[in-house]
Amino acid sequence: MTRVLRPAVFLDRDGTLIKETGYLHRFDEVKIYPEALQAVSRVNGSGALAVVITNQSAIARGLLSERDLQKLHHLINLEFQKHGARIDAFYYCPHHPEAGSGPYTQVCGCRKPEPGMLLRAARELGIELKESYMFGDRLDDVETGHRAGCQSILVKTGYGSEEMVSGNKEQAGSLRRPAYVAENILEGVKWILERHLERRLENH
Repeated sequence: MTRVLRPAVFLDRDGTLIKETGYLHRFDEVKIYPEALQAVSRVNGSGALAVVITNQSAIARGLLSERDLQKLHHLINLEFQKHGARIDAFYYCPHHPEAGSGPYTQVCGCRKPEPGMLLRAARELGIELKESYMFGDRLDDVETGHRAGCQSILVKTGYGSEEMVSGNKEQAGSLRRPAYVAENILEGVKWILERHLERRLENH
């Protein structure tokens, strides 16, 4: 039987879903953007998967363990669920090419802007990448989505506004040029649903 693939909305974590706080390693440091709760709920309602894609070099730097990170993500998801939203999966890269000194200090294929996390999610969750979107507040997020075959949206929260200014010249005609620039994740999700995702889901 042919597997039916689904679209996904890939979401950077820090600066997109939650406020940027540096190397987050405690739940009491988590500040979820209020609009992110509604945005994820709307993604859930559309039938698309909501999948977090995040670089977590704090592990390579020895600031927290993978187990601690997984617990933190579980608590974040519980907070979303309290507000009627659901994150379907979390994918993280624990590596850094230089920081630290252990097995996590390496060049890898999963650290954004490499597309490894999206490609893995597509295999494991049955995602149609060409019908999916990547959200983030960094041009690295934009490039990651494009390299995986998705459309990419830059949000102005987090580092987004700074990235727009510093990246204006390099964006044009490149993998780092977003399909849309949104004030925040909710505006971006509304743009997707109004113009793209709902129509594509109807055709499945």
